[in-house]
Amino acid sequence: MRAAPTPGTTASVRSAASVRPTAEPRPAAPARRSAQSLPDPQPAGRSQRLAGVATMIGSGLSTQTGAAIGSLAFPVLGPVGVVAVRQYVAAAVLLAVARPRLRSFTWWQWRPVLLLALVFGTMNLSLYSAIDRIGLGLAVTLEFLGPLVIALSAARRRVDIGAAVVAAAGVVTLMRPQPSTDYAGMALGLLAAACWASYILLNRTVGQRVPGAQGSAAASGVSALMFLPVGVVLVLRHPPTAEAVGYAVAAGVLASAVPYLADMFTLRRVPAQAFGLFMSVNPVLAAVVGLLGLGQNLGWTEWAGIGAIVAANSLSIATRRT
Repeated sequence: MRAAPTPGTTASVRSAASVRPTAEPRPAAPARRSAQSLPDPQPAGRSQRLAGVATMIGSGLSTQTGAAIGSLAFPVLGPVGVVAVRQYVAAAVLLAVARPRLRSFTWWQWRPVLLLALVFGTMNLSLYSAIDRIGLGLAVTLEFLGPLVIALSAARRRVDIGAAVVAAAGVVTLMRPQPSTDYAGMALGLLAAACWASYILLNRTVGQRVPGAQGSAAASGVSALMFLPVGVVLVLRHPPTAEAVGYAVAAGVLASAVPYLADMFTLRRVPAQAFGLFMSVNPVLAAVVGLLGLGQNLGWTEWAGIGAIVAANSLSIATRRT
């Protein structure tokens, strides 16, 4: 996945890259940074571009691996507990990096920040719950529909209409009725997609009202506070094992901290269009990590559906003029 974006970074970056595409965002932006808070990429030599590409690959694998490792803690912590720990890690990283001046925020600035915090928590919770039910590859693919829909909704080109048709065919393939279909898991994946779309739009507002990544960092802190009661209840009612906590912390580091730092490095060396194009491959990375790391086998129809959605976004971004 880019398993749910980290505010102010990964999510915003993906989001912004998918929509314009311009640098993020995840999406202040995380899941990745917001376009408004990022400097324009500086001209880079071949070695720097190669370093940027290698970092993108590492960031994508880190995100999906983090989600896979986090799922190992589901039997003990459940998706809610894993998401709670991930929120704590994301907040610690973003607050340390951005150091928001919370006392200087006005209510006009706090409103979108609070909404962003709510959406961020709901997005991660619905995504991890979907992973628990339908597997990493399918959950991330459905979540990916959020930025794809936003990118295509404002499009007027024939190629974008064609991409929308291809994506729709992929969704129908993935969600076709079967005796084993987990409709609740599918619904959670679509909820994550809706949250990601909202996340992108809210990050634009936050980026306009709050300087730099302060808004995203504040949102991550509020989101972590929202999940604080979850951690307290888990510890009091059913003390988690050290192993489970370790898995959850690893998920937070690999799916939040590492992508955030990697994207900061990448967006200074790789054009936003190339970044957005690479983000399209994340559903495939998620499916591969789910297969190799968790033994989650997908049929050829599922692979075809994932491929159609990835191809739709890739086609739309690759043919767009910057």
